[in-house]
Amino acid sequence: MERLWTPWRREFIEGNNTARTACFLCDHAADPAHDRQNFVLARGQTVFVLLNLYPYNNGHLMVAPYEHTGDLANLDHAISAELMAFTQRSVHAIGRAYTPDGFNLGMNLGKVAGAGVPDHLHVHVLPRWSGDTNFMPIVAETKVLPESLGQTYERLAPYFRS
Repeated sequence: MERLWTPWRREFIEGNNTARTACFLCDHAADPAHDRQNFVLARGQTVFVLLNLYPYNNGHLMVAPYEHTGDLANLDHAISAELMAFTQRSVHAIGRAYTPDGFNLGMNLGKVAGAGVPDHLHVHVLPRWSGDTNFMPIVAETKVLPESLGQTYERLAPYFRS
């Protein structure tokens, strides 16, 4: 069995072990006055787009419904449609801002499937480049990201405004 070491995610994992009752996605959805601080890039009628605080690569973002649900199978069709539309919009924005070689898109449904927030579904949009996995994560157990979340927000925001 091969192992993928992701030590930069420790803060997120350990943070999930606290007695937290609030959902950060719901908190961000309900707080449009602080979109910039919460790294919310765009809002629709039923979904919103925000940066992942623990990105695998710069530009890694999530598209989530406002509704607090982990049930994709019974998601309202209007929400499903807007979720996909904003996922497409996100791919387009990241493509224009970063020119990646490809993308990973995905959802982890349920804790056993790797969902860090199992009760609030969201789509990950992750840009990929040839060679974006190098010796640093393998040898040094460190992921090197060339820009901060604030820089990523500033780089992507104009593509969501147009």
